[in-house]
Formats: sequence, C-alpha cells, structure tokens
Amino acid sequence: MPRSVVLGPVGLVLVCLLAGCEGGVKGVAGASGVRDPYFPKAGNGGYDVTHYGITLDYEPKGRRLVGEAEIRARAEKDLSAFNLDLKGMKVRSVAVDGKSARFNRSGDHELTVRPREDLQGGDSFVAVVRYEGKPEVITDPDGSEEGWLPTEDGAVGLGEPTGSMAWFPGNHHPSDKASYDIVVKVPEGLEAVSVGELRKKVVRGGRAVFEWRVAEPVASYVVTVAVGEFEVRRSRAGRLPVYVAVDPVEAADSAEVLGRIPEVMEWAEDLFGPYPFSSTGAIVEREDDAGYALETQNRPVFPGAPGVDLLVHELVHQWYGNSVTPKSWRDMWLNEGFATYAEWLWDEDHGGDSVQDVFDALYEGSYFEKKAESEGVWAFPPARPPGAAQISDSPVYERGAMVLHKVRQAVGDEVFFGILRGWAAARRHGNADTGDFTAFVEKAAPDVDFSGIWDDWLYGEGKPASP
Repeated sequence: MPRSVVLGPVGLVLVCLLAGCEGGVKGVAGASGVRDPYFPKAGNGGYDVTHYGITLDYEPKGRRLVGEAEIRARAEKDLSAFNLDLKGMKVRSVAVDGKSARFNRSGDHELTVRPREDLQGGDSFVAVVRYEGKPEVITDPDGSEEGWLPTEDGAVGLGEPTGSMAWFPGNHHPSDKASYDIVVKVPEGLEAVSVGELRKKVVRGGRAVFEWRVAEPVASYVVTVAVGEFEVRRSRAGRLPVYVAVDPVEAADSAEVLGRIPEVMEWAEDLFGPYPFSSTGAIVEREDDAGYALETQNRPVFPGAPGVDLLVHELVHQWYGNSVTPKSWRDMWLNEGFATYAEWLWDEDHGGDSVQDVFDALYEGSYFEKKAESEGVWAFPPARPPGAAQISDSPVYERGAMVLHKVRQAVGDEVFFGILRGWAAARRHGNADTGDFTAFVEKAAPDVDFSGIWDDWLYGEGKPASP
C-alpha cells in the first residue's frame, strides 16, 4: 500500500479538526459531493477547477491505461483536504504544489487528498495525480453504459452524467467547468480524437501522440477521447474548422449527412446566435460501440451514421448544454428540451411538419406509434424528474420542447427567437438552472403572464387540461 494510507498523520488531522488544536490544521476538508439532487456524491466542494492537463497512454489490446492528471484549481476556503472523483484505477502518487501528498480511497469513487500544508482560501494550487489500470464501464441508473467503452479497434470515453471519472480524476459535476489540454498516446496507426483543437500529432517509437486543447470552459461530462482506426476529414463551415473522424465501416453511410454540417451550422447560427466554440465536427463510431449519441464538445459522438435530425440535435447542444450548462442534473430539460425543439424547427424550415403540428400530435397522442410512448410524455414534469433514472426520459425531451412552444405562443416569434438568442448569449460558457431561465423569459416579456405555463407545463403533474 502507498504511504497515503498510514493512519497516524491522518488520525492526528482528524483529532485536530475535532478539537480545534492551536498550531495544527486550520482548514476543513472539502465536501465529497455537491449534493446534486440526483447524484449527491458527484463533484466535490471547497475548490474550483480552472484547467486540466491530462496525459493518457492507452494500449487497446490489454485495455490498459496509464494516466497523469494535472489539475489547476482555486481553493474557495481554507482546506486541510479535498476530494477528487475517480472510479477504479490504481493511484500511484499525488502531489500538491510540487510536494507529495497523502491520499486515500473511500466509497465508490472518492480520492481524498491531504496536502502537506493547508490550502488557503482564494489561493490557486496544482494537484498532480498519477494512476493506471483498466478503466471501467459504468452502468447508469437508466441502464445505459458510459465511462471508458471498449470498441472493436480502440475505445471511446463517454461521460454523461458521471462517466468521465472512469478515466481521469476531477471535479465531475457540470457546475465546475474548466479548460483542457489532453495528450493521448496510442499504437501507431490509430487515431486519438478529443475535444477542442488538434495542436500536434507526432510518432515516436511506434506510438502516435496527439495533443488536443480546448480553451473554452468544458463540463467534464462532454469531454471525450475516442481511439480507433478513424478516417479523418477536414473542411470548413464558414469561418469554423470542421474536424470529422469516422470509423471506416460507417464512412459511406455517413458521408452525405456529415457533409451537411456547414448547412446546419449556418442555419443554427442564424437562429441561436454566434457559435460558442472554435471548431465543429463529429465522431462516428460503429453502431454497437455505444447505445446513444452524445453532445461531446466541438464534435458529438454518434453510434453509426446519424440522420440529419440527430445531427441537428447534437450540434445545437453546443449552444444549449455545452455553452449554457445546467447547474444540476435536475435541469436537464434546459439541454434536451432546447435541442429537441431545434429538431422541430429544422423540420419546419425544411419542408417537414410545422412545430405546431408536432406539438398537436404529441398532445393528441398520435406522435408515437406506441400508446405507452404517447402516455410517457406526461409521466412527470420536465423540471422535476422523479429520480436519476428518469433524467433522459421523454418528458425532459418532448414535454420540455412543448414548454418552449408554449412560450413561443405566448410572446410571438419575434420575442421568442430573441429569447433563444439572448439566453445563449447571456449564459455563454456559464451555468444556469430552471429558475434562471423562467426569470429570463419573464424579464424579456414583462407584460405576459407565464404562471399558467410554468404551473401546468413545466412543473405540473400529468397532462395539462388544454393544449
């Protein structure tokens, strides 16, 4: 066992904390979770991460990962200890500000770090964690899989809601966003695709080294690393670089839809305002490699060739979800309701059903073929999922989008689309919750009474009495 588990100093720290000894530890231990309504142990209290520097060396044959994470953060109060989220993996060492630090593991994913000296509130610090092992696949409460998913030719890291803790230590809650430098070493012949911009690719001693950087703030759940035999295509969407990585098996089927990325981006910027990041694109894995698409920052991950509606959905998440990020997992409808409504707007603008037609079909129960799916739209209010297993259910998506349409009906198109653009601009690269959004809407249209919309559609149980 590493020296981190020696009990003498740790016990002394605990005694001093309880007794308030003079000359001893003055700070407190940061919380081992941010008390999220659905994932209370996700994230950590007492500090704010500003930047991650992650170096990964991955060997697909044995699924072995060797990692180093440099975590730059600011202490929000005097700290004698702080926690990081890391599930599985063997921690080799931890240092804080260049000095080795004691650490211990507890619970399902807690890595507790005890620096040699207290961290002072307001001061910046750097923690370096060296670790290795076989990253885990995590099963969510809804039964879907995330974490580090092995693929036929490599792996893909998917993080929603807590999967990123399977492959790097951090403050894994959407309320703490940071910039990233990610270096990935893989066998020569494979590609390693991540978020942000590819700054360098070199080959040394049979290993290909990829250096990625994203300067804008990122929530850890939309960070990804995808390793495989990808076909890489570069192009432009106006001023934006487009970087697409496609599994060769999916290349032919995905070419037409991915070729429409510039068209989708132009349409989205016209409706939602300037794109909040420095590049766009997509990662297309094989159909069985993941059970869902995910709006990973700059370039969403798709399981197989996407249709245009799914492409629209995930790209619009870059505005709503990635740039404007929920404060907690209770606010998922601010991601999924917006992206779903964007799909309806795309269809309305491209010869499909109008948004009103979709709204009416959902209300009448004719939108889905199966009765259970139609009834599922009304299972709970979008802003109050009953538990962690339901945060990606139909009320969050379809009924969340219906809330937006009720706002559109109440204020008219000019004000409504001003609200969409204004919301994306006002909360750009930040976090928000449902209360922030409703207050924003009410301020944008002060003469409109929204109480019925909020009471019946956003927070109300069951199907509203009138469409």
